[in-house]
Amino acid sequence: MKKITELKTTRLKLRQWRKEDWPLFAELNADPEVMAFYPSTLTTDESNAMADKISGLINENGWGFWAVEIRAQQPFIGFVGLHQPSYKLPVTPCVEIGWRLAKAYWGNGYATEAAQCALTFAFEQLHLDEVFSFASLANTKSEAVMQRIGMVNTHKNFNHPMIPTDHPLAEHVLYRIGSHL
Repeated sequence: MKKITELKTTRLKLRQWRKEDWPLFAELNADPEVMAFYPSTLTTDESNAMADKISGLINENGWGFWAVEIRAQQPFIGFVGLHQPSYKLPVTPCVEIGWRLAKAYWGNGYATEAAQCALTFAFEQLHLDEVFSFASLANTKSEAVMQRIGMVNTHKNFNHPMIPTDHPLAEHVLYRIGSHL
């Protein structure tokens, strides 16, 4: 197990997951609006398995899709962070940046703030040359976050390998940012 990295912004803390996050994560993953750009919502068991995996990867690597909290206010609002996809993408091997926040916290700039912090960590601490992000073509809110954090559309859309090719959410945009921050 590596030393676990925690990151802080003015308003947020990105940290390792705690067991009390699991039920809140399950609520978030059961919300049809939060999961509108995923093939389906998640059951509690599916959500818990995902939280177990994310937490385990942070234990292994010291970083990952961190749990996000609003400092001194709300202990868990979702996740933001970095991940090495295990499935084949047009750019693998790579590190992606991603986020999923509870709907009550949308529109406050939290995803952008936390993602910018995670990117700084990716380039300054992990010394990565580039980071990618992708989302369903219809997920314009996530695409807007990508643009706000300085990512550029590669114009190399692809069908996500974990989604059936005939599914309306299969086509994904692909964004990239280099270490020139």
